[in-house]
Amino acid sequence: MENKTFIYLDNAATTIPSKEVVALYNEIELNHFGNSGSNHALGYDALKFLNKARESILNSFGVKGYKVYFVSSSTEANNLAIKGVARKYSSRGKHLITSNIEHPSVLESFKQLEKEGFEVTYLKVNEKGIIEPKVLEEAIRKDTILVSIMGTNNEIGSINPIKELSKITHKYPKIIFHVDTTQDVGKTDMDYSDADMFVVSGHKIHGLKGSGALIAKSNISFEPLLSGGVQEEGVRAGTVSVALACSLAKAIKNSFSIKNLQEKRAFLVENLKKIPGISMNSNENCSPCITNFSLTEKKAAVVVEGLSNKGIYVSSVSACHSKGESFSYVVKALGKDDKDAHNTIRVSINESTTIEELQIFIKELKNLLETIK
Repeated sequence: MENKTFIYLDNAATTIPSKEVVALYNEIELNHFGNSGSNHALGYDALKFLNKARESILNSFGVKGYKVYFVSSSTEANNLAIKGVARKYSSRGKHLITSNIEHPSVLESFKQLEKEGFEVTYLKVNEKGIIEPKVLEEAIRKDTILVSIMGTNNEIGSINPIKELSKITHKYPKIIFHVDTTQDVGKTDMDYSDADMFVVSGHKIHGLKGSGALIAKSNISFEPLLSGGVQEEGVRAGTVSVALACSLAKAIKNSFSIKNLQEKRAFLVENLKKIPGISMNSNENCSPCITNFSLTEKKAAVVVEGLSNKGIYVSSVSACHSKGESFSYVVKALGKDDKDAHNTIRVSINESTTIEELQIFIKELKNLLETIK
């Protein structure tokens, strides 16, 4: 990451892997390559590292009575949590609750379950992109078995009151509370024990793509998504990459040492608000890492391309659906009009982002808005 010749402001999409994490991956992959399920010395050696990785992850999150299931991404973790629980406990009820601004991996999972006969209530967020506790409480029914509400929204950075929502769900013994914490790990102050299930993605925290985990209370069972072996206690078939598991544990541990980013975000927001033709979508209490705004006079896609040509990388909409869709359903859910929803830009910073880089971004953004017709 030294001697960068570009300004990277798209950390919510992915982060630059740390050299420490890459080095650990290489060490494990080359020198502890055994299959953790094999009944010989190399297998036992690999299993030892795998168990240490699980222990490290639980310690980093400060939770007890939970299990770690290694998967390929938080997308897979969300799918496993939602579909796995809904199908496993369908005899208890078939009503599910989520919000209307969840990540596609969550929304598409619920849409699939609807086709299987489940009934889903999609809670509406308020103008700040937050689920109000009373809205959740009013939606709960006797046959509700699962509630899934994200911690931090990946597009606008709004932060839900997870502790309050958790208190409501835990008044009902049948309900399992799942939280998509992909954009929270190492970035927001959260008590992870408020969630019955939560997720992590390595590449969002300077880890490696292909590494992720579902962390769930030990008494929760799942209907597996994959058929095959009995790896991960029968929950996720397929040989576990011990190297990816260890690299993920290291990335998680490192993420909790990240310093406060509020000062940088405050500088960014203050300067964006001074630029004509910009409408802010992120509120003052959003994640310090994510700032989202709409262009009222210019096309966001053109501006993003113009910035890219200058070596400054931001995103329009979300990396999860920007290729085929330029419309932000998240911004639309805030009560904004179609024009705003079609012209969003997300700037996502991390601990290595400097004030100087943000100054250059602001300068180049102003120039582009003044020169683009």
